[in-house]
Amino acid sequence: MKFIEVSSPVKIDKLVPGGQGIGTFTGEDLDKNDKSPENMRLLSLIGKKGFFWNVLPEEIVTKFTITKNKSHYFEAIAEEITNPSSHRVTPKDTCFLSTSPWQIMDYDYELEQKANLLQEMFSQAGLSLATGGVAVKTDGNDFYYRNKMEYSLYWDVENSEIRLAQHARGSHRKVPLVTSSIERPEIFKKAQEIVAELNANHEEARKYQSLLLRCDKSGKVEGGLFENKKPHPKFNNLEDEILGHKYSYSPNGFFQINLPVYELALTEIKSYIETNNVLDLYSGVGTIGLSVARGKHLTLVESNRAAYEELEKNCKAIGPATPCAVLSNSEDALEYIAPDQTVILDPPRAGCDKKLIEKLLEIKPQRIIYLSCNPSTQARDVKLLEEKYQLIKVTPYNFFPRTPHLENLVVLDLR
Repeated sequence: MKFIEVSSPVKIDKLVPGGQGIGTFTGEDLDKNDKSPENMRLLSLIGKKGFFWNVLPEEIVTKFTITKNKSHYFEAIAEEITNPSSHRVTPKDTCFLSTSPWQIMDYDYELEQKANLLQEMFSQAGLSLATGGVAVKTDGNDFYYRNKMEYSLYWDVENSEIRLAQHARGSHRKVPLVTSSIERPEIFKKAQEIVAELNANHEEARKYQSLLLRCDKSGKVEGGLFENKKPHPKFNNLEDEILGHKYSYSPNGFFQINLPVYELALTEIKSYIETNNVLDLYSGVGTIGLSVARGKHLTLVESNRAAYEELEKNCKAIGPATPCAVLSNSEDALEYIAPDQTVILDPPRAGCDKKLIEKLLEIKPQRIIYLSCNPSTQARDVKLLEEKYQLIKVTPYNFFPRTPHLENLVVLDLR
């Protein structure tokens, strides 16, 4: 649709789990007798809920651009705001809406809002968290934390050169990156060097799909360009140490984005491993199970073949007591679930398959440890497991500062 620019006040009530602020369009300043097409279009918005980027609770948006207009709601980007929140801060990057839209608030307020949203998501699923809420764990580093970044390339017509870019929020339009403060500085520096080389060789941006780069803890950067209509190249592997154990991984494969905070979560997970039999489902390259249950009877299940190949390598590197790596969808590996186990779950955003939940309720392993990148689907699954399990621990982790995303860890014990 064509973007719609609107100048009319909307008060923001609160932030919602998707990261936007929500407010109702009242059209209180509109002339109800004006029958012009533009005014009629605005009158049709009256009563609709708006989901706004670039806002904080209690602020009043006086000018905004609608990016999506549906029958019962619209999405928009705030352009002008009155009575800015005391928690509002100046973003580091001009492209913050594309990369990290919560750069607009102070960090303590971000942690507070994420704790509130977690409470709301669990409440919507019919679950109550501890009185007084939960505290979001962080290592305190809210910028320059990402060890992986994928950039678009933008053709600057005015200067006839390629520039790094990201897509504008709610649009396929590309906006150039002048600064970028969420990835490790080594990554952004390398990306600039690659673009400079492309320009020196008089390359064109339309030849390339994107530029993907990743770095290890030491700052070594690997990755490269994806060309349009060509297979993705195979990049050199990186290696990192997590809780004292080394792991090999591909720059364009699955590996955690924020390793320091990931280690905080793994340390807590490890403290809850009390059985000798451990099953790690949705295991990726194995960094959870192999970090917290090494030396135990450990089975790891992964469905993605590329990740499984890395998982096999990481298992074999352990030596004689090699854990069992299984190539399978977790919901199709139900025979590995046993009553004397601790089961670790780290599913994709969609959460656990219903067949898996039903099998867990049938076999009743002693403990379930569930790490999730989507607390909403996690809460749904926990509510189902509540039939046989008791929620004994909830710990949110800020894996992705300056964004709405939150990783949440729950521990459930058999009743």
